[in-house]
Amino acid sequence: MSAGREFAPPTGSEPPETVTEFTRRVKVLLKGGMRPGWIKGEVSNLRAQASGHVYFSLKDAGAQLPAVLFRGDAARQTAKLRDGLQVIAYGEVDVYEPAGRYQLIVRAIVEDGVGRLQREFEALKARLAAEGLFDPGKKRPIPALPATVGFLTSATGAAVQDFLRILVRRGWRGRVVVLPAKVQGEGAAAEMAEMLALAARLEIFDLLVIGRGGGSAEDLWAFNEEPLVRAVAACPIPIISAVGHEIDFTLCDFAADVRAETPSAAAELISSHFVAFGERAAQARASLGAAAEAAAGRAAERLDHARSRLRLLTPAALIERGYLQLDDFSNRLAAALRASAHHRRQALVAARTRLERASPESRLPLAVQRVEALRKRLQAASPASVLNRGFAIVRDEKGKPIIRRAAIKPGQRLSAEFSDGSAPLKAE
Repeated sequence: MSAGREFAPPTGSEPPETVTEFTRRVKVLLKGGMRPGWIKGEVSNLRAQASGHVYFSLKDAGAQLPAVLFRGDAARQTAKLRDGLQVIAYGEVDVYEPAGRYQLIVRAIVEDGVGRLQREFEALKARLAAEGLFDPGKKRPIPALPATVGFLTSATGAAVQDFLRILVRRGWRGRVVVLPAKVQGEGAAAEMAEMLALAARLEIFDLLVIGRGGGSAEDLWAFNEEPLVRAVAACPIPIISAVGHEIDFTLCDFAADVRAETPSAAAELISSHFVAFGERAAQARASLGAAAEAAAGRAAERLDHARSRLRLLTPAALIERGYLQLDDFSNRLAAALRASAHHRRQALVAARTRLERASPESRLPLAVQRVEALRKRLQAASPASVLNRGFAIVRDEKGKPIIRRAAIKPGQRLSAEFSDGSAPLKAE
């Protein structure tokens, strides 16, 4: 308990907060009470993780602020971060609850010199937008098939070569007029604005393109100068802004009717309708050719059918059909006679076969064979054959064969017949 002040212990109705609850309350207060903004400082403790996230601190003479640049945002930055680099970062405050540490979630970061230009860019953009200079309702559609296109750019830059190469490769048939002007450095914006005014006075252009290749923010700054931006917005001819690369944005992009990421992209946009119309024309030509071919085919079929019917109605055709029918009848008669003769020959052969089977001459050898087989069987079963195999027949006094031993009595006179004769026996 501190001196001079008493603190009541927590009650059941007002329990103490947990650390997590207190930290979350701080987080809500910070995120709800502090808007995103730009912060200037020096990079220190830079750590790039394998995940793509970048951790560092922003510091000055009086304080230090932890910061994190997540992978998606880090991939979009052009500034090469290093310890000691003076930068201006845009982000919002957040609290990392597990560590109880507040930090800056960085969304964009530029070097300090570039940061000054960025602030000027945002300020002029906001002022011109408030005037309605970038109003989408004022944007005009790009002509589908412009006959004459003016390209306001450096006559010696690579952008004009890329632009023309794309148009030639895609078979575009319009005319391109290069409107040469400085695209960077002192006086570049004024020179390009004068060239836009000249193009409007010539009244020969269906479409204008203003642009250049990529470069640093300083290189592209002429396209952010107010006189040129106002000239683009006021141009009576539809205009495409094609400045730098895809990640580069200038105020001319917002003032123009259409923005293209690069001069090459502008060339593809201009020629896209021409290519589409060409493809549709080719398809229509192919469809028309196919339809004409199909119609000619059907007409040829009808002609052949009519010619065939005409041939069938002529006397020569009738005579030819008579000849064909006569030949057909002759062939059918000859075939019927041949079939009848063949059938009769087959019947005669079958009768001869049956007659041969029924003839005694053919059956006699078979009967002789059967008699001989019976004779051999009878001979094998005769008593003489049995005696020849070493057996003997025992007979009683009357000459009857004795087939059981029980029928023999002691002292009985018997006889045994062998293959070569009989012998008297006496039972003991």
